[in-house]
Amino acid sequence: MTREPAFARIALVVHPTRAIESALAVLRRWAGERGIGLVQLATDGAADRHVAAPGDVAPGDLVIGVGGDGTILAALRAAAPAQVPVLGVACGSLGALSTVPVEQIADALDRLEAGDWTPRALPALAIAASEPVETWALNDFVVLRRGSAQLAATVTIDDELYVRLAGDGVIVATPVGSTAYSMAAGGPVLAADTPAFVCTPLAMHGGNAPPVVVPAGSRLTVEVYPGYSGFAVEIDGQRHTPASDRFELTLHDRKATLVTFGAPGHGIAALRGRRLIADSPRILARDDRA
Repeated sequence: MTREPAFARIALVVHPTRAIESALAVLRRWAGERGIGLVQLATDGAADRHVAAPGDVAPGDLVIGVGGDGTILAALRAAAPAQVPVLGVACGSLGALSTVPVEQIADALDRLEAGDWTPRALPALAIAASEPVETWALNDFVVLRRGSAQLAATVTIDDELYVRLAGDGVIVATPVGSTAYSMAAGGPVLAADTPAFVCTPLAMHGGNAPPVVVPAGSRLTVEVYPGYSGFAVEIDGQRHTPASDRFELTLHDRKATLVTFGAPGHGIAALRGRRLIADSPRILARDDRA
């Protein structure tokens, strides 16, 4: 008896420049042996790199992001409307969203085919502007100054004023995004599946407003007062022309699905593995003496 394929198709999102040939060879062979079609999804900011016939994602597909965390973010964004899972393949070092390195693709696909995997639901920030434009971010939403002028903004949580600030900007991040730009700017790490999001001011010029953790059910509003240089908006690392100067952000708890294997963790071991969290030198020296 011929077994039905586990997925209707495999839809690819690939890094524009990294070496991905060995990953593609495994994917093509594995899919070809099972009669599963390969298509490539067009994503925002993607370079002109064609590795499969162009296509759209549909229910029943598997989306595979081949590259780094930015590529996997693009794959998750492309997969979310069809509510299909994403397998993140790292071509280079493992990131926060990559599930397997290139060397383990075939084994990962076999486990997916056998149903031996765990879906990890990722939250997203819904971003509503004062103009009729709405979008969302899986990692972070950032407003940034342009040129030499500071950015002035008011940050409100529900109906409570948090701060009026002048500085480089504001980052609002999901738990996944809390380990990216927000952490680099001094924000806290939110363990995976924490029902909250975080707002991190960037280089405030005077005043005092530490990063604040916002409960999942709350609404955070950022109102920007553009100077003569204006300001920029980044959503998941992609630059956008601001459609508004007032943004309301809320957390939606199940926007995209990432393929994982094994017991879910808090994401801390991965941060330590990537050396984004490192022990004190005094402790390391004590280990050396022991």
